[in-house]
Amino acid sequence: MKLSSAGELKLLEHIRKFFPVRAKNIITGIGDDAAVIKASDKSLLATTDMMIEGIHFDLDYVTPYQVGCKLVAVNVSDIYAMGGKPSFMLLGMAVDKNADMNFIDMFFSGIKDAMDYYSLSLVGGDVSASKNSIALSATVMGYAGKSILRSGARIGDRIYVTGSLGDSACGLEFLKRLGRPVPLRLKDKHSGEPACLRKMKMNLPWNKVGLLLRRHLLPEARSPVVHLQSATSMIDISDGLLLDLSRLCDESRVGAKIYLEKVPISAGLREVAIHLGLSPINLALSGGEDYELLFSAPAAKKVKAIYIGDILKSKRVIVDAKGKEKPFSAEGYQHFHE
Repeated sequence: MKLSSAGELKLLEHIRKFFPVRAKNIITGIGDDAAVIKASDKSLLATTDMMIEGIHFDLDYVTPYQVGCKLVAVNVSDIYAMGGKPSFMLLGMAVDKNADMNFIDMFFSGIKDAMDYYSLSLVGGDVSASKNSIALSATVMGYAGKSILRSGARIGDRIYVTGSLGDSACGLEFLKRLGRPVPLRLKDKHSGEPACLRKMKMNLPWNKVGLLLRRHLLPEARSPVVHLQSATSMIDISDGLLLDLSRLCDESRVGAKIYLEKVPISAGLREVAIHLGLSPINLALSGGEDYELLFSAPAAKKVKAIYIGDILKSKRVIVDAKGKEKPFSAEGYQHFHE
């Protein structure tokens, strides 16, 4: 069987079979957003993510600065999804020997700004030469008093998300059609419309387009602090609501019911997606890279997040505005799928 037929989820399950036994101080290993290792009175969290040119980013659409920021944010998001606080980072990078030093300076400027934003310290890493494409990897470590796992959801829990979905995927589609980078930075949230867009006749307001572009180019990991006392399970939405909810349900051995009308969609997504000929709800369900937190909590708990559904015993369904149920599957981005 080829990887393209197996897909990412089956590959991960295959890898887990090679490592069925783990040390006593490992609370959670392969299968969650981060590993959990018992360290004195707290748990040590460790996670790693890769970004490969041509797969995770295209320098025709993004700047080296934005690549650096995003590499940090996606790893921090995994630590947050475990209920932890990120503290340290290791960085690995492989670049062509002919890479311009201006690229290196811009990339590390993004790394630094993002690490300052999340109060991280760089403690080491590795660099290597590569041919043609750029390969990047970050490992972030942090601590949690009580880690929140994907496996904790219980029948009767409610399902919540921390913000609107689909914005990042729509921002990416806009970039592809624009065909050039938009030079946004972390510290210029309130800057005006870039010159490269002012020359276009978009018939779209910059405040809405700009929000979608920022959600894709400079995603912000969502802190779990206000949900630590209520969440029973948690995951960050990196590959799409339906796919990441399926992962949470698989680990918790439960089902889920999602109410289509409750899935949060921003005004900007509605307007820009329709302008591009895209479905806002499809982007929200399967777009990915929003990095909002998706979690479950007991129905009796007061939760400051957006309620979108309920944990069930086994079936996994979406309910439309008329109350009609339709089964859902793990739809979203997966590596190795054709």
